[in-house]
Parts: sequence; C-alpha cells; structure tokens
Amino acid sequence: MTNMSLVTTFILTGLPHSPELDTLLFGIFLVIYALTVVGNLLILLVITVDPHLHTPMYYFLSNLSFIDMWFSTVTVPKMLMTLVSPEGSPISFPGCVAQLYSFHFLGSTECFLYTVMSYDRFLAISYPLRYASVMSGRTCALLATTTWLSGSVHSAVQTTLTFRLPFCGPNQIQHYFCDAPPILKLTCADTSANEVVIFVNIGVVALGCFFLIVLSYVSIIHSILKIHTSEGRWRAFQTCASHCTVVLCFFVPCVFIYLRPGSKEAMDRIVAVFYTVMTPLLTPVVYTLRNKEVKKALLTLKDKVAYSQSK
Repeated sequence: MTNMSLVTTFILTGLPHSPELDTLLFGIFLVIYALTVVGNLLILLVITVDPHLHTPMYYFLSNLSFIDMWFSTVTVPKMLMTLVSPEGSPISFPGCVAQLYSFHFLGSTECFLYTVMSYDRFLAISYPLRYASVMSGRTCALLATTTWLSGSVHSAVQTTLTFRLPFCGPNQIQHYFCDAPPILKLTCADTSANEVVIFVNIGVVALGCFFLIVLSYVSIIHSILKIHTSEGRWRAFQTCASHCTVVLCFFVPCVFIYLRPGSKEAMDRIVAVFYTVMTPLLTPVVYTLRNKEVKKALLTLKDKVAYSQSK
C-alpha cells in the first residue's frame, strides 16, 4: 500500500446530535456496549462448557458471538470518545487504517457466517436424516475457516483501495468510525474508480450472501409446510426465527448505506448505529430469550456456580 498522504491524524466528528444530549447518549451507548460484550461472552462460555450445545448450530453461533463482541468493540469505544470530545475524537492514520480493516473484516465475515448458518438450518430441516453426516465437525471447521479467510480478503481489498490514495487536505471524517465512503471524500484525487470497485465489491458480497440466505429460507419454508403436525412446523419455524431476525437487522442497514445511489452523511451515521451497535446486542438477546436450549444451559451454569460458591 503506497500513500503520499500529508495527513497523519484524522478527526472523527461522531453522530449528528444536539450537544445537550452528549451525556445521555454516552450513558445509553456505554450500557449497550457493556451488555453486548457481557452477553456475547456469556454465550461463548455456555456453549463451551455445556456438551449438549456442541452441535453445528451452536458452533456457528459461538463464531457469531465472538465476531459481534469484537465488531462492537471496533466502533463503539471511538463513538463514546466523540461524545466526550466536542471538537471530535482524533485517530492516527495507522489507527484509521486498522479500524477500517477490522470493521470490514468482521462485518464481511459475519455476512458470510449468516449465509453458512442459513445453509446449516436448511440441511437440518430439509434433510434431517443426512444432517449429522453432511454437517460433520470437519465440515463445520472448514466452513467457519472459509468465512474468516473470505472476510480477510474482502477487507484487504477495501482497505487497500481506500488508503492507496493521497490525503493532503481536510482531515475531519464525518462519521464516528473510519469507513470507506466518508474517508474517500477527504482525498485529493479522483475517487470515481475506487467508488465503483468498492460498490461492486460490497454489492457482490452483501447481495450474493443475502440471495443465498433467501434461497435457503425458501427451501426451508417449503420443507416446513410438508411437516404434518402443527407442533412440528412451529418447532422448525422457531429454530429459524432468531437467525432471520438478526439477518434482517444486519443486511437492511448495510444495503441502505453502501448500495444506494448518493449519500447523506447524517442519515448514514444514524443508520450505521443499527448494525454496529444494535445488531451485536441482538445475538445474545435473541438467542437467549427465544432459545430454550440456551436458557436451560444458562440456568444449569448458574446452578453450578451457586453450588460451587456454597461449598
């Protein structure tokens, strides 16, 4: 990555809001961030210690919780800094590069992982007798590794395209984290080719994954309708409802920001809150409130902790 940039530090301006709301927003986002980290750590702990949850579905869920915990960590602390710094939060040039790479790495990996999770549910519901043999431990590990490697390649392309350009003018990023669209507006070079390549790159990943997820769920619904008992249909539907919820909350804001013509900075920053702050919190909330197995494992873990403390 070659760069003749004269800029050594960027300034993140944060969310558009009234200064009187700084303390309130800081408190709200701090609580959400704490709940996100604790909730996802708890899911990781429960899945690790409970042998009943050592299945493909929960293996992928543990990957998702790990990603969400760090995905939130990449963006929210900097957002909090902008709320306590009226003039904006500074971030070094290398720090901005690292943040953009980490953001797109974790985000695209999560995108690929949602696709793998929908494929897992498709196999479990449509081919229950073959599921155990097809979705073996080796296959799960291979699919998970592929998502992480694909995410790293996608992010490397985004980061290289963004920071290979010179930055020799303004350094205020109209956002609360380093992302490609607002950063490209600060370059002192023609960015049209970069914007097209980034648009196509994100479009292929986001729309491709979303199409495969929709295709999986069309097949899943077709299989559910073949189940004779209403109880069986409801049980099959419940196993997919949590995944559908987080998928929609993740993909809809991403498509709105990256795959629409034109850009409104204030609106983009507000919409970005949904998938950088709210979606990572949804994983522990949705998968604990709607999932009986996870709730049972949590209660078992609580009883074990209480018993060990009473001894």
